[in-house]
Amino acid sequence: MHQLSDKKETNDPSESQTKKCINQIFAKMFEDLDKSSFKSCTIFKVNVRLRESNPDAYTPKMVSIGPYHRKNPQLRPMEKYKLLYLRRFLKRREGFDVKYWIGKLEELKEEALKCYDDIEGLDTDNRHEFCKMLLLDGCFVVEFIRECSEKYAEEGEDKIINFVDYKYNQILRDLLLLENQLPFFILDQLHSWTAKHDELQLEELAITLFSHVVNLGYMSVTGVSCLMNLFLFERDMKHLLQLVHTVSCPRNFEKSSNDNDTKWNKVMPNATELSEAGVRFAKFNQTTSLFDIKFENGLMTIPSLDVVDGTETLLRNLIAYEQQSIDLQYLYFSDYAIFMDQLIDTDKDVSLLRHKGIIANWIGEDKEVASLFNKMGNGVTVYSNFYYKEVFTKAVKHCDEKPWNRMKASLKHNYFSSPWVGASTMTVIILLILTTIQTILAIISAFK
Repeated sequence: MHQLSDKKETNDPSESQTKKCINQIFAKMFEDLDKSSFKSCTIFKVNVRLRESNPDAYTPKMVSIGPYHRKNPQLRPMEKYKLLYLRRFLKRREGFDVKYWIGKLEELKEEALKCYDDIEGLDTDNRHEFCKMLLLDGCFVVEFIRECSEKYAEEGEDKIINFVDYKYNQILRDLLLLENQLPFFILDQLHSWTAKHDELQLEELAITLFSHVVNLGYMSVTGVSCLMNLFLFERDMKHLLQLVHTVSCPRNFEKSSNDNDTKWNKVMPNATELSEAGVRFAKFNQTTSLFDIKFENGLMTIPSLDVVDGTETLLRNLIAYEQQSIDLQYLYFSDYAIFMDQLIDTDKDVSLLRHKGIIANWIGEDKEVASLFNKMGNGVTVYSNFYYKEVFTKAVKHCDEKPWNRMKASLKHNYFSSPWVGASTMTVIILLILTTIQTILAIISAFK
């Protein structure tokens, strides 16, 4: 009876229909999977390991660009500004309305969709909705950059958002968030379709704008010129954040022969410990790169860094871009974060570096800067081609392989960590010397 029952269930039409539905569901999922392209994804959602130590650093405060944060109700007030910039954009080409431009963007829709990791709450089959977002957000970015560069639609036209407006700095911040990007080819097309014959390329306009607000101090005019020469041969920017990353990173860096060597010191003493071991610190002035850190003959030279309110957000998003990209040879910002996390443990380390001119603290107490770097390294993966491998190795060697340096560091840390401890130590030493002298004199007197 049991076997007959099983056979009957197998031939049940409803069960066969259920299996057919399940197969259709998975067939549709496999089809969607084939349509997606993991390699073409360039605008990621920040992974949990990086996000959990400071979620606000990856979240827009003023304006939503792209699909990830478009439903955030706190960002709705900026939608009217997007319309204002769209209206200015439309004035650039007479006779072309919104319908025309959405039609142009529909031709780029599929390529744009592949740039995103995962789009929730947006019907990817709805061409109008997605392309409307591309037009509104794209025109906002392009026209805002033009406005900041004083490329207005008409002579004497008032600015929509002024430099002194509180929204201005917040918008600049939001435009450099990894999750708040549009594919650069969308922005570039919108710009080129409406650019004047003598107007600069969008890359140059954007770099000029962000070089004034990226508080890294090393986006020089020379760097801009070199990058623009590069664009003459290859223009493959993925988004605005990558543009800033490209300008800020070293160029023409030669790969060392021991990049794949995993036998190196992955832990370096902090600044206080290094100082106690006789390491001297100095600000490296003659450099065009934030990453140009050297250690030679007991001297560590480090380029200066202004730590301001936006520093953490910018660094975190540049790190997130590096950590989730698959086509970068060196992760400069990630390695810099790890280096600074090793160098700085407490406010004493920040104070030491600040007095040497290496860190300019504009955010408050030194312990806040220490906390910033200690948390920034959370979730950052270090690879065998770590950029500061040689610096780590030399610093550890200086502290560990020279007995005098090690003994001096231990002596200073244990017995001269503060003026009071040092005074007590000196008192004990003096008493010990006097007692020794007294004992020697007593022995001499006894012999006599």
